[in-house]
Amino acid sequence: MREPWVVGVSGASGTPYAAAVVRGLLDAGEPVDLIVSRAARLTVLDETGRSFRDAHWADDLGAWLGRDLDGADVRHWTAGDLAAGPSSGSYPVRGMAVVPASTAACAGIAIGLSKDLLQRAAEVNLKERRRVVVVPRETPVTRSHLEHLIALHDAGAVVLPASPGFYGAGAAASATQLVDFVAGKVLDALGVTHTLFHRWAGKLNADRT
Repeated sequence: MREPWVVGVSGASGTPYAAAVVRGLLDAGEPVDLIVSRAARLTVLDETGRSFRDAHWADDLGAWLGRDLDGADVRHWTAGDLAAGPSSGSYPVRGMAVVPASTAACAGIAIGLSKDLLQRAAEVNLKERRRVVVVPRETPVTRSHLEHLIALHDAGAVVLPASPGFYGAGAAASATQLVDFVAGKVLDALGVTHTLFHRWAGKLNADRT
């Protein structure tokens, strides 16, 4: 039985994190169900210059990820489809990552708003006690945002801010290496094997090549 990971992309800046997580899951041979919010489509366009269209999602996703999706087990659900598979707890999935997670998405998931399929799917995975990783990127944060993150934590989610560490590549790390570090931490939280960054080995000035 197919049990995909759901990846929800909200409208916060940080769509490279989402692309890196999806690539990491596909590289690990994991099936993916993708939900891209309406706001996220604008962010993808702004940050990459590429459109994400429902009617051409496979071509657009391949261009966004920079790879051929032939043979990849990816399914796309439109954000407005509240009758989609991930809207129900009986639909088999392994868990979900919301990356990046906007303040609006965090708030909606925390209070069970189910404004769109992304929020509904995250709420379903929480109630089914599956792995849920939420990747907020906003900074600084308000008290209400912190309260919503605490509520998500208490509901069982892993709150994983997009906060890269430099020990994986050093102070001269490229943007890609920093993005991959965060994506790797997301995959760690999901329990998916990857090689996106060099792990700390308890040795200063370690060789990072």
